[in-house]
Amino acid sequence: DRDYARFYVLETVARVPYFAYLSVLHLKETFGQRYDGKEAFKERMRTHYAEADNEMHHLLIMESLGGNSNQFDRILAQTMAFFYYWYVIPVFAFSESSAYHLSELIEDHAYNTYNGYLTNHADMLKSKPVPDIAREYYENDNPFLFDLFCTVKDIDDDNKYSDRRPKLETL
Repeated sequence: DRDYARFYVLETVARVPYFAYLSVLHLKETFGQRYDGKEAFKERMRTHYAEADNEMHHLLIMESLGGNSNQFDRILAQTMAFFYYWYVIPVFAFSESSAYHLSELIEDHAYNTYNGYLTNHADMLKSKPVPDIAREYYENDNPFLFDLFCTVKDIDDDNKYSDRRPKLETL
């Protein structure tokens, strides 16, 4: 079964745009280009950091499922990520909208890939336990700003995040 290896490669590559965006934004900030206002600029950087963190946890989940067990898959993913990073840097530096569109295409591909897998393997996935890293991230961790301002608004009386967080019972 090569699905988890494919997902590992996909998650390794999916992280790259956010690293590239942050690199370019840091460089622009270094040269004083905060053209859209200091606070808005900072928020974009924080958002991209949170997106990278979210993708990292997806990658850790795929690793926990054995997606990185084959050396060839690791080398392939890392090589693709390296070259993709250096491609996204100039694209984002000169046309942020083009870079964001490229990222949307990759996210759409990831969604379609995962959705197809979930549809075709629902019964098997319902019989598998949740990986520890997934449980920690989705149920216990503070998922930084991305989840805080996109999905979870408040901490409840028990100092836990709201019930909008997923309840994990199976893979």
